[in-house]
Amino acid sequence: MGLFDFYPIINIRRNHGLEHATIHVLSERVPNLSVVGRSDMGGFTLYGNISTDAVTNAAHEALRRLRQGHAELAVHPRCGTILATTGVLSGVASFAIISLGSNSRKRFRWETLPQSVMAATIAALAAQPLGLLLQEKFTVTGEPGSLEIVDITRSHTAQMTVHRVRTRQ
Repeated sequence: MGLFDFYPIINIRRNHGLEHATIHVLSERVPNLSVVGRSDMGGFTLYGNISTDAVTNAAHEALRRLRQGHAELAVHPRCGTILATTGVLSGVASFAIISLGSNSRKRFRWETLPQSVMAATIAALAAQPLGLLLQEKFTVTGEPGSLEIVDITRSHTAQMTVHRVRTRQ
């Protein structure tokens, strides 16, 4: 048992996996789906103009599929983990190139800019598979354990519908 398997981290990882699985199921059913999710210890929230029936059906279907062993549904290619990995790797790559191109008299050398952009681009390309791996190993789990859906509530902002999926473990 590792650090990422202890309460409350495992709760967040399970909810994050269910969030992704729910978005996968919604994507199968809703053409041109535009939704953003955020997970925490008590469940997850979906932001987007989707019907409550669609969210309810998708969440229950996602949990059913995860319990049947479809752990791949817990990993999503548009997860914030990948965005964060891309930002960190690109920033470090650019910083390294600029730092290596600097000398003691100049703090920033403009001639390193093309190499810095190239390094950031390569880092961004490498970030996709690395981000998926980090997601799978650390930020989500496709094993729901005793996770169950307690309720799903709907609210509105000026621009969109918000659904809160509360869970219990």
